[in-house]
Amino acid sequence: MLMLSERSAPVVRATLPVVGAAIEDITDLFYRRMFAARPELLRDLFNRGNQASGEQRRALAGSIAAFATALVEHPGQPPEQMLSRIAHKHASLGVTSEQYKIVHEHLFAAIAEVLGDAVTPEVAAAWDEVYWLMADALIGAEAALYREAGTAEGDVFRTMAVTGRREEAHGVLALTLRRTDGAPLPAPRPGQYVSVQVELPDGAHQIRQYSLTSPPGAEEWEISVKRVSPADGPDGEVSAWLHEHARPGTELRVSHPFGDLVLADGDGPLLLASAGIGCTPVLAMLGHLAGTGSARPVTVLHADRSPAAHAHRAEQRRLVDAIPGAELHLWYEEPDASAPEASPGRADLSALDLPAGLTAYLCGPLPFMRGLRTDLLHRGVPAASIHYEVFGPDLWLATA
Repeated sequence: MLMLSERSAPVVRATLPVVGAAIEDITDLFYRRMFAARPELLRDLFNRGNQASGEQRRALAGSIAAFATALVEHPGQPPEQMLSRIAHKHASLGVTSEQYKIVHEHLFAAIAEVLGDAVTPEVAAAWDEVYWLMADALIGAEAALYREAGTAEGDVFRTMAVTGRREEAHGVLALTLRRTDGAPLPAPRPGQYVSVQVELPDGAHQIRQYSLTSPPGAEEWEISVKRVSPADGPDGEVSAWLHEHARPGTELRVSHPFGDLVLADGDGPLLLASAGIGCTPVLAMLGHLAGTGSARPVTVLHADRSPAAHAHRAEQRRLVDAIPGAELHLWYEEPDASAPEASPGRADLSALDLPAGLTAYLCGPLPFMRGLRTDLLHRGVPAASIHYEVFGPDLWLATA
């Protein structure tokens, strides 16, 4: 059970406002110190785009603050959803338990430098306990994920070859992948993602995550890559490389499937709601439902800029039509005559009849998901029945 000791709990409670107020300064200094000492971590493990934008710093700061707050306000009730999401992301990157020692060294040096004399030995010991409670919880969760994957700690990448390439929509490239050693593919759960590592011109081996759009059991994996312009920084350097260089025969390093946004078994009604490239995990869920002959009532909602920008539009329609109890609702900000069934503007739940006992899966930009979640709560859907996926650092749970 994750609980602070009787000695540390009052110290963390008393100092949480001070640490919380300075946590972004602390995490900013932490990353600068760690990358100065270990530049290979920024080059080959951490997402340089998220570092440049500050999203990773804010996500780490929010996660630490959220975990510490849970320890003092809800002893014995850790933020399990946040920890699960982080553990899956770490496992997809091949993070090892030894790397938590590196993080500890530079994080606590940053805490001491930012807070100065406020970090007494008593305060340092209490926050050291917070760190290792969180780190040990993640190490344990990641060890379980590695065991489930049947691989040694951190050994999650295998060489795969591109077997097909097609332009799926404006700025979206679909790639099919097959292992080069001929071994069978691990069976992903519907909604999971893989990490893809590419070598860039400067020698860095950068990693990004892409949802699997192929249904579980497929002989090849398919991912969809939305091109992000790297003109203003490194945010789009991997997607740009894949768009420019990935051709049949190109070899990539691809991880075992991970991700905790997965379609749960059952026969209750579903809402699968997506916007933009967020349609990709929903496709795998639809493929699973269609492939298993599911009779579950399924409401599929998708919002996009225009029909031309809607990736996997025809496939989504085909899969919905293959599920007897499914219906598709579309919204386009820039509609045209090619999609007369779509509604103009942004997604609006008020027009939909949502059955009781609904489980919702959301994927898309944070404002889209926040708005839908609020509407669903107002419609009486319990918070525990609303699940979501964020492409990138989770700035929702960490800042909730």
